[in-house]
Amino acid sequence: MLDSLTPSHIQSAEKTLAAGTWAITAGAVLFSVLTVTPLVERVTPAAWTWTAPILPLVVDAAVVIVVRLDAVVARLGGRSGRWPAVLRWMTGLMTLLLNVGDSALKNDLVGVAVHAVAPLLLIVTAEAGLAYRRAISAALERIERSRATEQAEREQREQAEREHERQTREHAEHAAREHAERLERERAEREISERAAEREHTARMERERLDHEASLRREQREYEDRVRHEEEQRADALRREQQDQAERSRRERAAIEPPAPTARGAAEGDAVNTADAAVNTAVNSRPNPFTKMPENEARFYIQLARNEQRSVRQLAEDTGWSVGWVAARVQEAREGRAAGQAEPAEAVA
Repeated sequence: MLDSLTPSHIQSAEKTLAAGTWAITAGAVLFSVLTVTPLVERVTPAAWTWTAPILPLVVDAAVVIVVRLDAVVARLGGRSGRWPAVLRWMTGLMTLLLNVGDSALKNDLVGVAVHAVAPLLLIVTAEAGLAYRRAISAALERIERSRATEQAEREQREQAEREHERQTREHAEHAAREHAERLERERAEREISERAAEREHTARMERERLDHEASLRREQREYEDRVRHEEEQRADALRREQQDQAERSRRERAAIEPPAPTARGAAEGDAVNTADAAVNTAVNSRPNPFTKMPENEARFYIQLARNEQRSVRQLAEDTGWSVGWVAARVQEAREGRAAGQAEPAEAVA
């Protein structure tokens, strides 16, 4: 209800009240002057009859002062106190008595009633105007308080909305940062996993290559051993055949003519030497022997090999290095693995 009132409405009401009050006051003053002046003239010496209008003017001036000052005080939202109320009622009663005095002296009740209208209307209008102005001031104060409260509530709501927006924005920024950090961690973990998989793949390929080369070397050694064995068998067969041929030749010569002991020994020695030379020639003419693995590859192969799968002698055969050298490298590999396992344990502790 109060929110529907505007300053223009209140100003219009105050103007209406002020205009009505002053119209009634002006009419009452004029009526009082015209009514009281003959009464005052009858009780005033003839030389001073011209002063008769002064008394009603003084009383009416007091009424005007009271009405005007009460309006200002009420507009300011205050109270004038006891003496202004006494002045207001005193001037009102004086105006009433002066207006009805002539009719009362003549025992004219109708005249008393008629002349009492204007003073009573002035008195009641003054009191009612004062009450109206106080009510309007109180209403204005309530409106101002209501509007101030609404303004404060609106500002609080706006502040709460701004705070909510700020918290929402900070939450969104925090969520975005967490999302970016999570993506970065996932990317780093993925890169680490890919690098680890790549290293594992490279190590597996290198291990397979070394296993393949070791297998090829074993096959080559087996082939060379087989060829050497076959050559030795052929050399033995050739030596036996030559020995048999020499023996047959010796027997044939012995059957034809007995040879001298020295000559026979020399012939037998020549036959034996000829057979041995053939055997040595056959043995020395076999394919090139197995060449050992380069040191770096041999070390890497020994580090990758598991001791429970390959013995030191087998590793020596695979790499072509001596058993003592391979045993030393195996011991170094074991110590390196033990140190690698101890470092993570210390880091965890």
